[in-house]
Amino acid sequence: MSPAPERPAAPPPPAGARRPPGTLYVRFRTAGDEPVGAAQYEQLLGLLGQFTPVIRALPPDAALADVRGALRYFDRDAAGIAALIRLRALAWHGVRCTIGVGGNPQLARIAAQDAPPGGIRSVPADPRSVAAFLDRRPASALYGVGPAAARALSAYGLDSVGRIAAAPPATLQRILGARTGRVVSERARGIDPTPVTPNAAARSLAAEHRFAHDELDPDRRRRALLSLADELGARLRASGQAARALTLTVRYADRSTTTRTRRLDAPTAHGPALTAAAYALHTALGLQRARVRVLALRAEDLCRAERAVRQLTFDPADDKAHRVEAAVDRARARFGTAAVRPAAALGPVAPGPARPSRPVRP
Repeated sequence: MSPAPERPAAPPPPAGARRPPGTLYVRFRTAGDEPVGAAQYEQLLGLLGQFTPVIRALPPDAALADVRGALRYFDRDAAGIAALIRLRALAWHGVRCTIGVGGNPQLARIAAQDAPPGGIRSVPADPRSVAAFLDRRPASALYGVGPAAARALSAYGLDSVGRIAAAPPATLQRILGARTGRVVSERARGIDPTPVTPNAAARSLAAEHRFAHDELDPDRRRRALLSLADELGARLRASGQAARALTLTVRYADRSTTTRTRRLDAPTAHGPALTAAAYALHTALGLQRARVRVLALRAEDLCRAERAVRQLTFDPADDKAHRVEAAVDRARARFGTAAVRPAAALGPVAPGPARPSRPVRP
């Protein structure tokens, strides 16, 4: 009797398609919804290190963590570990954590965007739940899909993730190119095989400002940009780096975004130079009646500060600005990042009550 033929092994699912939730995207904010300082950020990364060594820092206030190796040790699922992290960060550091839980970095990022401030949002692992979670989101929600790619997809009616997922991969490749079309097709179906790489070198530094209400006033937006550029400059100088490019991202009330990048004339970490570039990006957008929810600045294409060349001038104001900046850095290093702030970022001073005039004696 001849043995029964062996059944062919079932093909493995695509990488990242059915991975159980074990990736966390953690965003840190103070109790007053302010960015955490550099020293505190390092402490919070150490807190994550108590749960897993697989951590990718995303300065200034976020991190990716792969906690699949810790599920059995802590006898909890990924959402349970996220709850522990949130509790310890609040109790030990006074910091609120907004955490997204997913089967891969993309799902974790999008889940964190959906989570309420200081909350946890988890995406189940089954494909139906992932498809329902992504279905009605705009194309720009997919990680790696920028404004140009989103416009190209929308021109063909592919303006939502659900429609992109339903489109044949060959169609997406014709629109976006072979490699990009394949990646976008996979990510629209919730597949992201990108691993969480620990200790990855940061290629950029970012800072973000969320307005309490939809902001229409361009002067308030410029003050926010001044604060962001000042923060980026301080962090660049503290880390001994300089930026070759600056990117401005504007998120509107309807959750759509606009991103613009400007190459700098020379690598710099000088606050006024970064502020001037940020103002130029903002002016070029021509935002007149736009309802702005979030402004974000990102210093990109970083290099060592030694490669930044300072153009010598005969203007004493330029030398004074650099000396003042060095003094401000020393004050912040001693008294904290909030010790000194640009006066213009605080806005106009409200006039106080008139003081009574003193009678003039003859």
